[in-house]
Amino acid sequence: MQRKHLARTAAATGAGLLALALTIGLAGTARAATLFSDDFSGGTGSWSKSGGDWSTVTDGSATFQQANTGSELARQFAGDTGWTDYQVQARVKPLAFNGSNRLVAIGARSTSASKRYQLALTNAGRAELQAVDGSSITVIGSVALTVSTGSWYTLRIEASGSTIKGFVNGSQIASGSNSAFGAGRIVLVTAYASARFDDVSVDTVGSTPTTPPTTSPTTPPTTAPTTPPTTGPTSPPQTGLVGWATQNGGTTGGGSAAATTVTTASALTSALGSTSAAVIRVSGTISCSGMLRTRSNKTVIGNSGATIVGCGLTVSGDRNVIIRNLTFRDWDDDAINVETSATNIWVDHNTFSNGYDGAVDIKRGSDFVTVSWNRIFSHDKSMLLGHSDDNASQDVGHLRVSYHHNWFDGSGTRHPRVRFGNPVHVYNNYYYNNEYGVASTMNAGVLVEGNYFEGVDDPTLVGYADSGPGTLVQRNNYFTGSGTPQSAGSVASIPYSYQLDSASSVKSIVTAGAGAGRI
Repeated sequence: MQRKHLARTAAATGAGLLALALTIGLAGTARAATLFSDDFSGGTGSWSKSGGDWSTVTDGSATFQQANTGSELARQFAGDTGWTDYQVQARVKPLAFNGSNRLVAIGARSTSASKRYQLALTNAGRAELQAVDGSSITVIGSVALTVSTGSWYTLRIEASGSTIKGFVNGSQIASGSNSAFGAGRIVLVTAYASARFDDVSVDTVGSTPTTPPTTSPTTPPTTAPTTPPTTGPTSPPQTGLVGWATQNGGTTGGGSAAATTVTTASALTSALGSTSAAVIRVSGTISCSGMLRTRSNKTVIGNSGATIVGCGLTVSGDRNVIIRNLTFRDWDDDAINVETSATNIWVDHNTFSNGYDGAVDIKRGSDFVTVSWNRIFSHDKSMLLGHSDDNASQDVGHLRVSYHHNWFDGSGTRHPRVRFGNPVHVYNNYYYNNEYGVASTMNAGVLVEGNYFEGVDDPTLVGYADSGPGTLVQRNNYFTGSGTPQSAGSVASIPYSYQLDSASSVKSIVTAGAGAGRI
């Protein structure tokens, strides 16, 4: 796959900036606070995966390996979205490249799955310091460098204000000014390549990295390239947090809190109910009943195969909660219930089936919610937004929710059914054999764009059952074997940036990426 260079620039001035001979005098710098370090000897609990096949393997000592060379873009994220000025360093060993212009990289200031600064080693014979914004890649600086599989390289990115620098094995390869990303997490990256990563450290700018470089580059260049390469991997759809949950201060869940693994209903209930920030990893199958109260500042994430049977999670009046990578089935109330002015909630990459009531219901003045990359099948009532027609006093001005890249796989209704919320954003979802798709009622305002409707009797409705009409704008959607969509009026503007995939591609994109086990 080819990389689109939509904004490719060389920001560094002077050939000397790009020379690997510019070494850093580490011995003279003062050590400052270490923000993060990981040699993977204790596993990988602090990392969050997006794509690829990752595991810890031994290479003299523990390392973190991405083994799937067929993965278009594999990433592991760690750290804090609020980190601003820092340097990240890691040892990287490319193992194999699948095709031409492939890469392995480390990244800094990652604001989403597709936005970051990264220092990449490519099998096109280059080391590049890049600003990556979806499919747009700005090259801040680069050098010719023979990248050998099976060899370790020490990569470092320094980000201080708008000054971004890249180093390979302690020698500066690039420095330039770029203000695209002011803060964000660190990330390990491969694109159609396999690699091992080790000795990751994050320190304040100007401090000595935890693990200094120990080797030299394979081929030290002496001049800047005349013509930079123009091809390479293309970024996939956005899989990080986008939408309404990015507003109102953002949604970080448990942040960098130490992870706690739970395997029983009692342990899960206790962890969810704690008033402290927490990252809760669900392992195995947990059977329970009723609704488990989930308090503020929680990340609830499933390990591979994690399943919750018989019960659901409720966020009532709390804020800043992330629920990801879980399979819910046979719940006896709702699977996920967000209510009573709860705010900043992200429900992502879960699978729902065979429940009693809603899979994801949001109501009673709740706000700033993103529901993304979930799959619902063998179930009827999917996603309700606003619980009743007589609740305007609590709901008007709230219930702002984004629904994107969800797979409504034969589920019956409510995808979503909306009351009062405006604007509600429904984009890039795949609808298959549903009674109806989206209903806008009770003066709600819903933007429905870039979705794929297949075999849907009523793709969009204005008014439903006894509920009065709302407004609904539908644009750039794809319809096959479906009825005629309804629309009426206008919708308030969307305040956040987002990447809209072509509607005709949404079926393949969503079926390949939605549901538990896909992050």
